[in-house]
Amino acid sequence: MRIAGVDPGTIQTGVGILEDSGKQPVLIFSRTIHAGGSKAIADRLEIIFTELKAVFEEWKPDVLALENIFYQKDFKAAVKVGEARAAAMLAASMSRIPVVEYPPARVKQSISGNGRAAKDQVQYMVRHILGFRGPLSADSADAIAVAICHIHSKKFAQIQKEAAHV
Repeated sequence: MRIAGVDPGTIQTGVGILEDSGKQPVLIFSRTIHAGGSKAIADRLEIIFTELKAVFEEWKPDVLALENIFYQKDFKAAVKVGEARAAAMLAASMSRIPVVEYPPARVKQSISGNGRAAKDQVQYMVRHILGFRGPLSADSADAIAVAICHIHSKKFAQIQKEAAHV
């Protein structure tokens, strides 16, 4: 199974694609899309959409994993994240890729064992889980973390299903 994770933002959007064959997931692609903070929001959303759609068409993930929007004190920031999420969801939908969403605390819990883990802890654990030593931006690490969360969630659901039949 091939999982795309996206960490949406209107200035920088992280994307990572993992291949999961049932053992250790393998990072096959990661990138930070730089939409530029000085451009109009519509232009930035077009960049995010266009670049994600190209990534999805090239790598053909089976699913897109995203974090849910969480409550933020900064309403404007929450709206912008929502707009970037919409661009990612549209790119996935147009590529016929289903979208799954996870709460941020669940992603952090799945990766680090702590639902309130700091960004640097998440980045460290992503590297550790994947055995990855190359360069990895914070945005890409967050995107990969959501993809790993999806893998863990699917495996846990399978274990629960098997346990119910015992």
